[in-house]
Amino acid sequence: MSALTDLYKEIALCRKCEIARSRTKVVPGEGAENADIMFIGEAPGFHEDQQGRPFVGPAGQFLEELLASINLTRQKVYIANVIKCRPTNNRDPLPIEIANCQPWLERQIQLLSPKIIVTLGRYSMAKYFPGKSISKIHGTSQTRDGITYFAMYHPAAALHQGDLRSDIIKDMQKLPGLLAQVKQTAVKETVSQPEPQQLSMFQ
Repeated sequence: MSALTDLYKEIALCRKCEIARSRTKVVPGEGAENADIMFIGEAPGFHEDQQGRPFVGPAGQFLEELLASINLTRQKVYIANVIKCRPTNNRDPLPIEIANCQPWLERQIQLLSPKIIVTLGRYSMAKYFPGKSISKIHGTSQTRDGITYFAMYHPAAALHQGDLRSDIIKDMQKLPGLLAQVKQTAVKETVSQPEPQQLSMFQ
């Protein structure tokens, strides 16, 4: 049993928020435990709450189409949300709910060690791009503490605003090149590190 599976069990027992009383299932996340790319959305919706899996509704179907467009499947990436329970009536997550779930998300990231974290939507974006506007920074990235963060609109945005669909598709197309760049940089940094000097017994 993996450390991530153990974490899921801990999350399932969490009762910090009021929404824990109304949830059907906890939605911790799912995907490859060695994934290079981690997607972080906002919160579970109706379908996610019923199944205990992230992004299984209409927005999830679009996300799977986006992944297929760059030769990926949800089994090859990792998908999670900022909060792990569905807010009542699909309302926006409250600051206290985001704060309560933050340790869970941070432990997931620590266990997964993804090379790229893709923020989907403004609540996820706000965590890693504080003070920024998603309309201005979508499709851009920044690297911090060994992880590259890439901002995107939430797939659901395309369902409500059709004109955003092309932007979301274009942003997704940037991911393979970004991942290749991140890996190349990591190799260069490894090669450039000086080997530890060994002291001679005659010194």
